[in-house]
Amino acid sequence: MTLSASPTVSSSSRTIRIGSRKSQLALVQTYWVQEHLQKAFPDRTFEVQTMSTHGDKILDVALAKIGDKGLFTKELEIGMLNGDIDFAVHSLKDLPTRLPEGLVLGCVTERENPADALVVHASHRDKQLDTLPEGAVIGTSSLRRLAQLRHHYPHLSFKDVRGNLNTRLAKLDAGEYDALILAVAGLQRLEMADRIHQVIPAEVSLHAVGQGALGIECRADDTEVLELLKALEHLPTTHRCYAERAFLRELEGGCQVPIGVNTTLDGDTLTLIGIVASLDGQRLVKDRITGPAIEAERLGTELAQRLRQQGAQEILDEILATVQRG
Repeated sequence: MTLSASPTVSSSSRTIRIGSRKSQLALVQTYWVQEHLQKAFPDRTFEVQTMSTHGDKILDVALAKIGDKGLFTKELEIGMLNGDIDFAVHSLKDLPTRLPEGLVLGCVTERENPADALVVHASHRDKQLDTLPEGAVIGTSSLRRLAQLRHHYPHLSFKDVRGNLNTRLAKLDAGEYDALILAVAGLQRLEMADRIHQVIPAEVSLHAVGQGALGIECRADDTEVLELLKALEHLPTTHRCYAERAFLRELEGGCQVPIGVNTTLDGDTLTLIGIVASLDGQRLVKDRITGPAIEAERLGTELAQRLRQQGAQEILDEILATVQRG
């Protein structure tokens, strides 16, 4: 990853405490942040503190049914507000678009490939999504993936899957599923890229808001930490993710709503594609917007308003009612 030039930060004896979830992927991401900050500021001390979040503890209920605002972030946020940790490293797709008062998104790191991946059981190594047999069981806990894949492949069967990446892969290898849909970035970060059977094109499945990037959350008034984090900031990714998060925020959808995005940068010009889909995949509202990257949040908000006018709000209202009845 390409990092920004290190900013000038006054030396301090303060130990910077980095908060992380305990999962293998979370720790790999957090240790990456710790390593690069240590390289940028060799005279400083950075230590990692782990904690379990609500989402880590409930593994037998679909994410959509237990609510997802802060599902993987709340405990870390309480730790920051209480002064137990100084900042937290998140998969940006897990970080709500509205943060608690007193906390800010201090930094967005360079993005890995944000696409979704097909990972197949050994018996289907000669297959891709469009050649899997009718009734093949696909594991995913994402309503976004579910809705889009149902739209394109209504002959496939879909089943919820929870647990960390290793747990999900073990279930696949044991034959509980014919295939899984996972994030390319997560598999790459855990050095499991060899499990990626197919990178799913954006035409089939737009990715989650912020997928592939890390979001570092910290106290709004902690100028020292905010200055340190500039060493990790990747401005092109920041523009892309701010557009995506503004799009999601305006639609008031959490990550467990079928909202997908794709962003590209051509010089200083940003293009954002957004989609809202019904759970059965029968209805898709999709559009795009292009404009200056420095106006990323305005572009995201404007695209969301455009989709709402095209019927997205009715779809979201129906999904909310369905999930609440659950």
